[in-house]
Amino acid sequence: MRTRVLYGLAAAVTLLASGCASSAGDSGSAGVTATRAVGFPVKVLDCQGRPTAFEAAPDRIVTSNAAALEILLQLGAADRVIGTGYPPGTGQLPAAIAERAARIPVLGETVIAKEKLLGSGADLYIDSFAAMGGAGGGGVGGPPGDREFAAAGIKHMYLLSTACAGGPAKSDLAEVEQDIKRLGAVTGTLPRANELVAAMDGTLARVAAGLDQLPDERRPSYFFFDYDAGAKQPTAVCRKQIANAIITLAGARNVFADCDADFKAVGWEDVIAKNPDWIQLGVRSRGSADADRKAFDEAERFLRDNPATRNLNAVQQGHFVRIGSEVTTTAGVRNADTVRQIAAIVHPDLVKGGE
Repeated sequence: MRTRVLYGLAAAVTLLASGCASSAGDSGSAGVTATRAVGFPVKVLDCQGRPTAFEAAPDRIVTSNAAALEILLQLGAADRVIGTGYPPGTGQLPAAIAERAARIPVLGETVIAKEKLLGSGADLYIDSFAAMGGAGGGGVGGPPGDREFAAAGIKHMYLLSTACAGGPAKSDLAEVEQDIKRLGAVTGTLPRANELVAAMDGTLARVAAGLDQLPDERRPSYFFFDYDAGAKQPTAVCRKQIANAIITLAGARNVFADCDADFKAVGWEDVIAKNPDWIQLGVRSRGSADADRKAFDEAERFLRDNPATRNLNAVQQGHFVRIGSEVTTTAGVRNADTVRQIAAIVHPDLVKGGE
């Protein structure tokens, strides 16, 4: 029997062979369907290197939020998802998978209550942000522990690209791509996962080719303004957040890349000291293009009217990037497209938006 061991922070899937087993599967059509593949058992490691083994693909999956849910839908595993927390808002997901997402039961508008999670009948729970308070299920007594998950028959795994607090600065999307492959292997949809990652790599390669001769001095400073996290005290994305990788790959410099964390509350005086060349208006989906436009307008108006920010270089020059926060700060297949979109805005002479 050959066991697939997927190391959370490795750039590739490692196979430890002691027998023979084959992988097979149909990547499906329309980009969102896939059949189960042979290739078990599969072993995945968490942030601390602890293994979780799967003898077969899970049938009853619960996700902590829309990020993990979207990856499963892109893999074609929607029929095995029985519930989610932090559900995607209207208009947040691509049309190809939005209808399927709308049929997924919502177990919690935010964190799923501990009792509901343990009693859900799930055989796998996927955590996107292990460091979030109660991210593994809330309620009396806090999130479930390992023994409680085991007693309920629920295996527990993470999106390591966003759940692991340690590690180096994020400068590429290798961990996101590895998460996609890990979920593909666990759900028996690895061929489809490989297709998704190959498409991401193609997008990133085209952007990299356009920026190949870009000197450091032409890389503008860039601030991700998480408007929905609160405007009174801004929240910075730091070097351990995937947004740092997206900004870097797009040919810009995250002004808070010197912050050794994923997110950090800062003051407007800190932003003023950085004086960014570009500001991304980090607005979450409001459910329609018109509502999104109004939210972007509101965020921009705040920066233009606020005495503390109106004289920033980016504000004075109208250098605002209107790309939502979900595709910038949470792991997913669309992260590569976000890189391309940002690069096309800040370097329109080098990268074309439609490529």
